[in-house]
Amino acid sequence: MTFTDYIFEKSRNLEKTAVIDKNKMISYKKIYEGINYIVNLLQKGNYSKKDSVLVISDNSAFFIKAYFGIIKNGSICVPINPAISENDIIYIVSILKIKLIFCQETYRSKIEKLVSKDIVIYSEENLGIIEKEPIFSNSISIKEDTALIMFTSGSTSKPKGVMITHYNLMYNTDSIIKYMDLTEKDRVEVVLPFYYCYGTSLLNTHFRCGGSVVINNRFMFPQTVIEDINKYSCTGFAGVPSTYQILLRITNIKDSKFPSLRYVTQAGGRLPEVFILELCEAFEGAEIYIMYGQTEATARLSYLPPLQLKNKLGSIGKGIPGTELIILDKHGQPTRVGEVGEIVAKGGNIMKGYFNDEEETKKVIKNGFLYTGDLAFKDEDGYIFVVSREKNIIKCGGNRISPKEIENTICGIQQVVECTVIGVEDDILGEAVKAFVVLKDKDEGIDSKYIFDYCSGRLPRHKVPKYIKFLSSLPKNSSGKVLLRNLK
Repeated sequence: MTFTDYIFEKSRNLEKTAVIDKNKMISYKKIYEGINYIVNLLQKGNYSKKDSVLVISDNSAFFIKAYFGIIKNGSICVPINPAISENDIIYIVSILKIKLIFCQETYRSKIEKLVSKDIVIYSEENLGIIEKEPIFSNSISIKEDTALIMFTSGSTSKPKGVMITHYNLMYNTDSIIKYMDLTEKDRVEVVLPFYYCYGTSLLNTHFRCGGSVVINNRFMFPQTVIEDINKYSCTGFAGVPSTYQILLRITNIKDSKFPSLRYVTQAGGRLPEVFILELCEAFEGAEIYIMYGQTEATARLSYLPPLQLKNKLGSIGKGIPGTELIILDKHGQPTRVGEVGEIVAKGGNIMKGYFNDEEETKKVIKNGFLYTGDLAFKDEDGYIFVVSREKNIIKCGGNRISPKEIENTICGIQQVVECTVIGVEDDILGEAVKAFVVLKDKDEGIDSKYIFDYCSGRLPRHKVPKYIKFLSSLPKNSSGKVLLRNLK
């Protein structure tokens, strides 16, 4: 059994809608027949479980068929962001020895200029459907064989390939379905890209339980998110912090009603607490899940039960079912209540390792535990609160400062849409606090002095920003995460 077989175990022949894309309803049966067509192409080309196949596409039925088709064949699916640099594309194609690419027609001319003419490229126009189930000769070890490689930005200049097995995907998918009580009645609106682990997890979980996904590739027009939730009677919506900050501050979401919405999820970074509370008001009646994860953990590591949201405001909760989270001090010993240490994780969702990079793998996987690089503490009830990533802690005049408290404070100003705080070199302090602020409207009467005074009345002196810079928007990657290195 492959991960694809697991996903379509009960739904492969259903006429029920699996995908809604640009008002087009596509059934599970049609998706699965498209998957079979792709498997047939791969078999004709003798592609095995040793072969990696690239997928370059926006969210679409084409992406879904290619993703599940490659995995069903036993080959390794490698979805990448169409907007990554040309150098990164050339690097990935080279190290994985790519011979075949499924590329959306929109990006075909760009890719053809970068790769050898020997590499086969298929687009939507090349694909059809086949009803007949393919016959397989390759045996797949779900715990040993890689199903998916997802590239993340590395500590070096080159992206790192996270190797995820069939078992990792099954394990994480099953766990998420369990704690969120997902069923065939659930329909999620997806604005997050499928080549990002959070976006992929939405596809995996809703397909496994026989639900459906609504594709929205128009988040540059955020009002469409609100319209689509109600137009398609979505029961779920998922976003990263910037998704909700934009929706809450520049759309009419607070004046809208969402009668079909059952749950809302947030992961992909820390959402300031003021926005979490606003989220509860905007989506009154829906369950709000604050979650935490990493690509190296397939997708998800922890969640905060919605009923605990206000009691444990700012917490990432506890480990998802089947996943153990521990906080260790610098000596590798479990921390006491309130003591800051590094989050480490153990479970069937932890990656196989980084592709062709044993050295980096050994840095993060030790004795079966994933060392996340995130600093946190637990309270007396065992709930975990992230302080910061170690590399983002600001060392100012002998103080170790987490940007979190400062960002929370500045975001309390209603005219602020987004805020990110970093440390910048300072001859006297070592590092000084610098805040980057995005306002709803430039004519709000908010200037550096206003923010300085606002922070001075609410924060200790050493946490008040020395520098404040206003931007029209924060630099982000395609998943909506703020690019701190660009700000630095």
